[in-house]
Amino acid sequence: MSLLVVVTLLGLSVLAAVGDALQIQCYQCEEMKHNDCSTPEYIVNCTVNVQDMCQKEVLVRSDGIHYRKSCASSGACLIASSGYQQFCTGRLNSVCIYCCNTPLCNGPRKKRPVPSAARPHPHTSVVLALLMPLLSLI
Repeated sequence: MSLLVVVTLLGLSVLAAVGDALQIQCYQCEEMKHNDCSTPEYIVNCTVNVQDMCQKEVLVRSDGIHYRKSCASSGACLIASSGYQQFCTGRLNSVCIYCCNTPLCNGPRKKRPVPSAARPHPHTSVVLALLMPLLSLI
């Protein structure tokens, strides 16, 4: 009997852990300008096992760019984003809907660091200036 209780409790704790793993956090706001609702007070916990994506709508209006951010189910978000794809032009009255599935992914884009190989070495221009007269002799 005690083994049954232990197995049941273990099973419930595993289910609870799985439930937590399937919950995502997203930013949620309506009609915000300047993408300014990407701060901690706009973070919400999405409905477990139902809302598994974050959604971001970008609307271009005559008074500027407006944002709507929310939790969404993957099916609804993907259907909406594909349905509005033809209206995602970046011009006046444009509507773009983006879906993503990582925590807080409907916030602002993070700037990517420039890889060190892509950055010129600080002494490159000095070396080139010294080598140019030598190269002209060849």
